[in-house]
Formats: sequence, structure tokens, C-alpha cells
Amino acid sequence: MKNKPNPLRDFYILWSTQSLSHLGSSITSFALTLWLYEKTGSALGTAALTICTYAPYVIMSIFAGAITDRFDKKKTMLVCDALAALTTVLVFVLYRTNALSGWHLYGINAFSGLMNTVQQPASEVTYTLVIPRKYDQKTSGLQSLSRSLISIGNPLIASALYGFGGLNAVIAIDLITFAIASLSLLCMIQLPKTQSDTTAEKNVLRLAKEGLQFLRKNPLILYVILFMSGVNLIASAFDAVLPALVIPRSGNGTLGIVTSCSGVAMVLGSVIVSTMPKPKNRVRVIYLTMLFSLGIENFLLAFSRSPIVWCMGQIVGWMLVPLMSANQNVIMRNTIPVSLQGRVYACRNTLQFFTIPIGLALGGFLVDHVCEPYMAANQSTKWLTTLFGSGKGSGAALMMFILGVSGIFLCLASGQKLKQYSYSEN
Repeated sequence: MKNKPNPLRDFYILWSTQSLSHLGSSITSFALTLWLYEKTGSALGTAALTICTYAPYVIMSIFAGAITDRFDKKKTMLVCDALAALTTVLVFVLYRTNALSGWHLYGINAFSGLMNTVQQPASEVTYTLVIPRKYDQKTSGLQSLSRSLISIGNPLIASALYGFGGLNAVIAIDLITFAIASLSLLCMIQLPKTQSDTTAEKNVLRLAKEGLQFLRKNPLILYVILFMSGVNLIASAFDAVLPALVIPRSGNGTLGIVTSCSGVAMVLGSVIVSTMPKPKNRVRVIYLTMLFSLGIENFLLAFSRSPIVWCMGQIVGWMLVPLMSANQNVIMRNTIPVSLQGRVYACRNTLQFFTIPIGLALGGFLVDHVCEPYMAANQSTKWLTTLFGSGKGSGAALMMFILGVSGIFLCLASGQKLKQYSYSEN
């Protein structure tokens, strides 16, 4: 009797090889940050690398989704990955000829970000095509697991490789992982045929408009995306505030430990999601997990001066993120027709993630120019110093409290709105 084929065979191949390629790209990105900082000594200059990568993702996502739906998903992924790999080769050539400079990296990162903008929605649709619907939650958990492991491992691996063999070793690993992922996708993944539509006859602007029209006609998806946009605003502000809270009170080393706890927590959460049964109400899970995370974590960090409590706060705050993410993915995959997914996912990327750079800038500004000066001017106010401490870092603690209150308000208000809409799963 022949064994039945594994229904997740294609997913496992795609997930493992694409995760490996993502690890290679992340290692190169981190190593280039180290190289640029060594050359310039500028924190702003190295931060600009991230900005150059992220800007195309926010600005061009809507149009990228239209391109994704118009063309073959597998070919789109292969072409985007190949062009991104060529930029890595270009970095290698410039480095070997001693011609590499900061402005080269800014341009290359912007181009790589543009390729990722097109590749990402194509990848989302590809996963939809190879995953049977009953495995959506399990596979979403595994995807969160790989992202979490990469976030933990890539700085360590990049630092070790860069210290051992410089950019030569880093780029070699990146290109090897790219080759493995591309060959696996080309030779081992056969995407099922989908129902044809008229996308080939429409221009990109019209296709992008159809993605927005779908969201207007499906308010549940739209409000979940807008809710997550608010979550990202608060979470990115938190990321900007965390160093200002930890470093003045406990130093750079403690910041590294506290930050790494978020990755560990997401690994634990990803394992939980992959094994837990389907929840009765996925929409409720989304806003309740964020209510728990945004509320408890921010208050633990605001009122404590203990690194142990800070680590506990990070674990509490991040462990439920994979659960939220998995349920959002399941709702979207089951609600959006495959022929529209590229456009809608791209609209999601723009609407859900444009608040991240805003939150980073807002969080840093409020700490430096509002909260820290306020606490410095009110050091004699006993109840303030009892709650948030004194000296440098107390303003960041006050800002954490403000973020906690804002997060609770956002989740409660959004929860009331989302309760109005029903979601049924096949």
C-alpha cells in the first residue's frame, strides 16, 4: 500500500528554502550596517539604510500588488529574487575593487526594497495556493517561527561571519542560500492552476484601484488592517522609547538582553500557534491578544527599574504576536479570492505598515522633547518620581505609560467596532 503524499510537502519545501534565503539576505543587511558604521561612525547614516529599504515597501506596495496579480506568481518571485541577488553581486564587485561607499548602499538598498515590495505579495499568494485551508493556522505559526528565529540568529551569525571572513564570507553565504531557494522553487514547486480573470487586460492603476475597492466592500478586512496600523504605530513608538528607558539605567548590554527576549517570546508563541486548536472567534483573538500585549508590557516597563521585569515585559508583550498574526492571515486567506490577493495584500502592506516610521519618529521626539524635559522639571513631585523614577530614563518611563494607556484605548475601541462584523470559516 502506497503512502499518501504529504499535503504540506510543497509548503515545507517553499517555507524552508525561502526562510533560508531570507536568513542569508538578513545576514548581508546586518553586515553592511556593521561595515558602514565602521567607515562613517554615523548612527544616522546606518539608520538611513533601513529607511531606504523600507520606503519603497510603503510607497509602492499598492502598485506592486497589481503587478503580482497580473503576472505568474512563481516567475515574479524568481525574477525579483534574481534581481535582488544581482545587487548583492554588485556590492561584492564594488567591495573587492575598493569602490564601495555609503551612497552605493543607499541606492542598492532602495532597489532591493523595491524588489521585495513586488516579491512579498507574490509570495503570500503562492503560500495560499500550496496550503490546504485546514492547515492555515499551523503553517502561519511555522512562518512566524522562522521569522522569529531569523530575527534572533541573523545578528549573531552576521557578526561571526563578518569577523571571520569579512563581507566576502557574508555575501558568499547569501548567494548560496539564494541559489538553494530559487532552484527549489523552480524545480520542485508546481503551483496549481487558478481560475483565470481579466487582469492581463487591465492596467496597473486600475488593478490597484480594485484592491482598494475590495477593502471598501469588505469592512471586516479593512478594519482589521486599520486596527493593526494603530498597533504598529504604538509598537514602533515603543521601539524608539525602549533604548531611552534601558540604556541610562542599565547600559547597552542590558538593552541587548531585553531586546532579545522579544525574539525568544515569538519563538515560543509560534510553537503554541502551530499546535493549538482553531479558536472559536478569530477576530476576538486578534484584538484581545493585542490588548493583553500592549497593556501589560508597557506598564511593566513604565513602573519598574528592574531588568528582570523588563525581560518579563518583553516576553509577555511579544509571545502573543504570532497568535494575532496567524489569525489575521487565516481570515485574509479565507476571505480574499486568490485572483485578488496580490492587490489586497499590497494594500494591506501600505495601510498597515505606513505608521511604523511615523511611530519611530514620534516616539523619539516625545521622549526627547516632551517627556524627559517634563520629568526633569518636576523632580520634586513625589508621586511622579515614585511611579517613573528620577533622572535620565524617567521621561521614557512616562512615555511607556502613555503608550500603555493608548494601547488599551485602541484595543477596546477597535474591539467594539470589530464585534459588528461576522466571519465564517469554511
